[in-house]
Amino acid sequence: MIYILEDDKNIRELVVYTFCSTGMEAMGFETPSAFWAQMEKELPSLVLLDLMLPEEDGLSVLKKLRQAPLSRKLPVLLLTAKDSEYDKVLGLNEGADDYVTKPFGMMELVARVHALLRRTGAEEKEDVYTLGILSLYPAKHQVTVDGEEVILTKKEYELLCLLLEHPQIVFTRDQLLDRIWGYSFDGESRTVDVHIRTLRQKLGEAGKLIQTVRGVGYRLGGKEI
Repeated sequence: MIYILEDDKNIRELVVYTFCSTGMEAMGFETPSAFWAQMEKELPSLVLLDLMLPEEDGLSVLKKLRQAPLSRKLPVLLLTAKDSEYDKVLGLNEGADDYVTKPFGMMELVARVHALLRRTGAEEKEDVYTLGILSLYPAKHQVTVDGEEVILTKKEYELLCLLLEHPQIVFTRDQLLDRIWGYSFDGESRTVDVHIRTLRQKLGEAGKLIQTVRGVGYRLGGKEI
């Protein structure tokens, strides 16, 4: 699935139509708020991102994608009328994988997307993080324990994804708050502890994989079930 965040209706509909007519699934979004709402439901294989947007600019969207555990490796191709070298370098430095300026040829755009998907491996396999009986599927926004689906909140899901991406690595509460909630640890907050506790409960037997490192924080690992 390709997501296109573009506020120009004509361009957005043409891009979606072109991708769908060439055998690829695509969805278009006029505003970042609509885009983020869909991102919580399902992750795409690639994002086409315009820089000039209502609500928040494209670079802000790109930064959020790169900061979130679930989307920081998601291929992003910038699609914009800004064609100066400075704008290109700025976008690439913020984490974009490629850059196409308007006006562009639709077949060239399709070819660039296919090339990017091949380069990132997104066309070849579905990502899955597995440890023992615990599995997480980012594209499906799905978690299973011993084959049975477990329903998590958005923050619980992002927390588990971060820990699964870095098995055996100990994260402090400060680091988890910064990476998942976007603010610094104030020395008193129990937000992380509460979410870890509920996450363990929901995961059942697999919850034992989340270990407390006294005086430091949490990690995922140890003896596999």
